[in-house]
Amino acid sequence: MHAVILVMFLGISTTAFAMCCAGILTLVVAGWAAKTNVARAHGVGKIVALSNLCYAVPLAVFGALHLWGVDFVLPLVPQYMPGRLFWAYLVGVALVAAGLSIAAKIQVRWSGLLVGIMLFLFVAMLDIPGSLSNPGDRFGWTVLIRESSFAGGGWVFAGSAIRGKAGGRLITVGRVLIAIAALFFGIEHFLHPGGCPGIPLEKLTPAWIPGRLLIGYLTGAILVVAGAFILMAKRTRMAATYLGAWLVLLVLFIYGPILIVSLADPSIGVEVEGINYFADTLLFAGTILALASAAQRTDQIESYEQIDRIQHEGAVF
Repeated sequence: MHAVILVMFLGISTTAFAMCCAGILTLVVAGWAAKTNVARAHGVGKIVALSNLCYAVPLAVFGALHLWGVDFVLPLVPQYMPGRLFWAYLVGVALVAAGLSIAAKIQVRWSGLLVGIMLFLFVAMLDIPGSLSNPGDRFGWTVLIRESSFAGGGWVFAGSAIRGKAGGRLITVGRVLIAIAALFFGIEHFLHPGGCPGIPLEKLTPAWIPGRLLIGYLTGAILVVAGAFILMAKRTRMAATYLGAWLVLLVLFIYGPILIVSLADPSIGVEVEGINYFADTLLFAGTILALASAAQRTDQIESYEQIDRIQHEGAVF
């Protein structure tokens, strides 16, 4: 009853309200879990410490969309699948569960692995057939590469929680998928600088945002340079850190105002679109920051192994 009154007072739809509540709840959980790491980090490293938060919050938001706005996602479920409504709700529950797991840093090896597999199944079942059926649609390819990078982000989280070669392989696969996305999105920004920065989809940057073309070109340059370094596995931590930080700034100062304007619109479609673009870019930022965090841990492990090897050799001699 209180929720209904609040929705009426704010003037937003139940779907948008549920998505915002899911995001805020996950934000609180992730913020509490990350507080120690954020306090210990320095400079831009504090943003890297928020990688779980940036990745988990959008998962919960999209999960809430499946549960409270199923009409928006049901058309995406393939017609040949029986029980299409069941699968839409199941994906919603899975997204919320994975978001809370990654936010709280509990059993991330499983939640990251499984959410990565689920997202990659979306790529295989939906995005690849859709792109091949209409190869001239650049937005179809953008969605395909976007979903692939999100899957890669889940595998990076899982790989960081798994010791040994298996974890390293997951991180490598994720790194390659993320690098491809950064390069593709960067080139798209140079070809279409007027689109909203980050993930180049249909929405254009509003005219009331100053320097929108400059922001588009600058974002493209950062994506291409960082993507090249990440693909070559050269200075991966630095490239992912600064790219992730730039994307977080875009979320706050570009997509934040867009979200506020969207929620003020009486149309439920506009509200959901504003939330989706905000969460989409935040998820991409979380994917990049997960790689930065994984690279940092890898560097630390290699340093410890090198020290142990030197000490061992010294003891032999």
